[in-house]
Amino acid sequence: MSDTTPSNIQEFEYKAEMKQLLNLIVHSLYTHPEIFLRELVSNASDAMSKVRFARLTESGEAVDAEELKISISVDKETRSFVIEDNGVGMTEEELIANLGTVAKSGTLGFLQAMKEQQAGGQLDANLIGQFGVGFYSVFMVTDEVCVETRSEGSDACRWRSTGEGTYTIEKIDRSERGTRISFTLKEDAAEFAEEYRIENIIRKYSNFVDYPIYLDGKKLNSVTALWQKSKSEMKEEEVNEFYKFVSVDFQDPLDYLHISVEGVVSFKALLFLPKEAPMDMLYQQGALENHGPQLYVRKVLIQHECKDLLPEYLRFISGVVDTEDLPLNVSREVVQSSPVMSKIRQILTGKILSWFERLSTEEPEKFRQFYKAFGPVIKIGLNSDFANRDKLIELLRFESTKTEEGQYVTLREYVERMGDEQKEIYYLSGDNRRQLLSQPNLEYFQKKGVEVLLLIDPVDVFVIPSINEYDSKPLKSIEKADIDFASSDDEEKESVSGTMIESLLKVFKETLGERVESVVESHRLVSSPVTLVGGSDAMDSQVEKMLKMMNKDSASAKKILEVNPSHPIIRNLASLSMLNEHDPMIRTVAEQLYEGALLLEGNLDSSVDFVSRMNELIEAATRSSQV
Repeated sequence: MSDTTPSNIQEFEYKAEMKQLLNLIVHSLYTHPEIFLRELVSNASDAMSKVRFARLTESGEAVDAEELKISISVDKETRSFVIEDNGVGMTEEELIANLGTVAKSGTLGFLQAMKEQQAGGQLDANLIGQFGVGFYSVFMVTDEVCVETRSEGSDACRWRSTGEGTYTIEKIDRSERGTRISFTLKEDAAEFAEEYRIENIIRKYSNFVDYPIYLDGKKLNSVTALWQKSKSEMKEEEVNEFYKFVSVDFQDPLDYLHISVEGVVSFKALLFLPKEAPMDMLYQQGALENHGPQLYVRKVLIQHECKDLLPEYLRFISGVVDTEDLPLNVSREVVQSSPVMSKIRQILTGKILSWFERLSTEEPEKFRQFYKAFGPVIKIGLNSDFANRDKLIELLRFESTKTEEGQYVTLREYVERMGDEQKEIYYLSGDNRRQLLSQPNLEYFQKKGVEVLLLIDPVDVFVIPSINEYDSKPLKSIEKADIDFASSDDEEKESVSGTMIESLLKVFKETLGERVESVVESHRLVSSPVTLVGGSDAMDSQVEKMLKMMNKDSASAKKILEVNPSHPIIRNLASLSMLNEHDPMIRTVAEQLYEGALLLEGNLDSSVDFVSRMNELIEAATRSSQV
């Protein structure tokens, strides 16, 4: 820092990280230059909210007649652009803190990583406002920016920079509180000096800012607390615009919920369901932790992301909640412990779950789209929101052996079409529908026409076992050995006699040794020779697979090998065993059948021995056919 002129202009150098950040923003966001106006308007709105908040908390009402507003003026000929607000303004120290350093720790690293991930090196412009660096997007449309500002009780200052390494600050004469930002647009950004272009951007991004926005004296935005209207007064177009404003989403919402409650607590809310869920929201641990609707008190924004309004599994919902039952100067700590907030959260959660249920019956296609996007998050709520557990269970949807791909069945629908003799709800977990439908463990159920739920969502294996039972019907994996199979079909099949199968099972067990828990006769197999199942207390195979992915050194639990006595391969092996139980062919086939079962369930560690053994068996088969 140094005094460079008698007028006491002080020059400051950006920190190294700030230089990199500016370069990244300017050169990686050029496909969305209009974002600069959204960010400048947002900053101005925040500054005025602080003024209004101070007024109301000090006096209980707005005693100052001065209109809080944002004014924009442009000149098409000179390409000049000015945006001014009468908000809280900044001191010299705040200018240095807010405009001279990176606003949030890790911002540069995050944006750099996102740039590298994006095809063509383009960043999503919506990220900028989330990391406190929105002001700098102005350098996409200009080469130099001038900020004149004054905070109540402080000297006015002028901040100026080209964004290339340094900035200057000087004291100036300015009597008005607030901030004025001025610059000349680059030639390739001349469109932003056109009034129609400014109007379109304001209506697109900032139509519902809480303060009037004027362009050369003409008011552009609606400044409407939309949630205060009755649902019948709301127009679909303005609801969609409001959603885009509060969520920074470019798509219309899938659906919305308007709530007006008066009683023990009173509040109004306007909540939205997005059409799509970002991948990090669904599968990144803690992604929803700090999300939530906006909290207003008497139309004054208190928290932009109020996580205490909803349980974590519902925080993908955006919108606004406005109450008069909290003080305006409420702190975050008070919000967290307030009985009023606890009651609002309870009511909101109940109404949202009822909303989902109503969608499922009245608009099933819309519900299907919602569930496809957010079903995994809803399921997580089962193990955290015990007060609403029963409601959440009713919302669960699964594919099954009796649904088309992409179609769902509820647990209630499953139970309603169970046969009288069926006492359990059956499920099978795996990576995808095709893989599950090829599982040998499914053969008996397919033949008998017994419906099996197909759990292909990774979350399912952690959630479904915790349900235990539904409508007094236990939920049971068909991979478990303790399922009670009817044996009436055994008479219809040509099977190996009891003595012969016992002898063969003994050879199998000797061959496989400690790799299996036991080898038993199967009653579930129809067209496959063998299958692997877990004991009654065994871990679900998908859970085991996930744990193994996290820790490659973890050992797999031993399974039970079930052998189908009516399959031709098993009958042939039994005959060979009666002639000579030491025949090496029996042991070779036993090894191959066991590893084939591992292969089908995705647990074969190495295919080298499997393929080598298969070639050996093919050679033997082709040799014997020539004799």
